[in-house]
Amino acid sequence: MRPKILIVDGHSMIFSWPDLARLHTSRSASARDALVKMLTDIQDATDYRVAVVFDGKGLKPNTDSQPHGIHVFYSKTGQTADSIIERLAAKYAVTCDVTVATNDRLERITAETFGSSTISSTQLRSEMDSAQATVQAALKALARRKAV
Repeated sequence: MRPKILIVDGHSMIFSWPDLARLHTSRSASARDALVKMLTDIQDATDYRVAVVFDGKGLKPNTDSQPHGIHVFYSKTGQTADSIIERLAAKYAVTCDVTVATNDRLERITAETFGSSTISSTQLRSEMDSAQATVQAALKALARRKAV
């Protein structure tokens, strides 16, 4: 079985989800951190290794490039998040099952050209909600076993 990788277009997701979009207007770093935390449930509840890519626009990358086990990439000056997503999709589609989460139509077409699957922000949010429910159920079951 081939490893599974989920590559997330970070700002595409943030601006598609009202809760994160509102947070981004006042605290953009908090919105990015919230997305990374949300993606943790998918990584914990599925076989996916998750990477999220953000446009850096002058931001320095976090010194911790793997918060919660999620690989976080920032584009450099003169580079776009899309170019990083394309590079990752091309690199890993050869040996892994790659899924790219973005609402950018051109990015979806490009990722599919490399052999990746693509999903929209709506599909990713549904996957995240399902993963969160799975993680919560596992934690409740664990707590019940400890209580006995």
